[in-house]
Amino acid sequence: MSSIKKIFFFLSISLCFLNMTCESENDIIVDSDNLLIGSWVEPNYNDEQTVFKRASSLPNAGYGILFKANGDFVERSSGWCGTPPLIFSDYEGKWELDNTLVTITQQYYPINYSWRIISVTETELIVKRELTEQELDHRALLYLYDEIYNLSISVSCDNANDWTYTVFGSKACGGPQGYIAYSKQIDTDGFLQKVDVYTQAEKEYNIKWEISSTCELPKVPVGVECKNKFPVLKY
Repeated sequence: MSSIKKIFFFLSISLCFLNMTCESENDIIVDSDNLLIGSWVEPNYNDEQTVFKRASSLPNAGYGILFKANGDFVERSSGWCGTPPLIFSDYEGKWELDNTLVTITQQYYPINYSWRIISVTETELIVKRELTEQELDHRALLYLYDEIYNLSISVSCDNANDWTYTVFGSKACGGPQGYIAYSKQIDTDGFLQKVDVYTQAEKEYNIKWEISSTCELPKVPVGVECKNKFPVLKY
């Protein structure tokens, strides 16, 4: 074999060796003691469940999450902005595992949230969002508001003289959240009772979860007018 051929031969062998080394370094390492640890990418959302694929690392330009063995958590995300070009950043936090419930704590909203692990294997992670106590309380508050709002528009607004308004809600800094119109033709006593229940519930929610708010009072309306059979507050 000539000298030149020998050089090319050894270069080829060296390149193959380097390629094998790189491939080896990129192999996915699975922690057999805790399959959750590692990088998870390509989320596929199916109803309330999210399916992730395991990866060797987080993508440079794609969503992914990383569970570290020391309890650190990294979310690589483009944030709330969905307008191209997307810029992905790392949002750090902590994670804790209690049986099948993994709780994640971060410094931005939502500050903490939980996932119920449906299944986790060497290649796939399936989780379901588990509402926190605060999220459950907030959802109950929204249900109460929907109830009074639906009652308030349960009849069409044909004559403004048949309508009036009342305060509702409780701001964390004090005072009402705003005003809501309602028809005098509905069960007004029952309606105002529900408004009181909602207002008290929001006050208790603010205290329980130490909610903060602005302190300016909402503008007081001067009446109600009908627009396209819908009540609109006049100021």
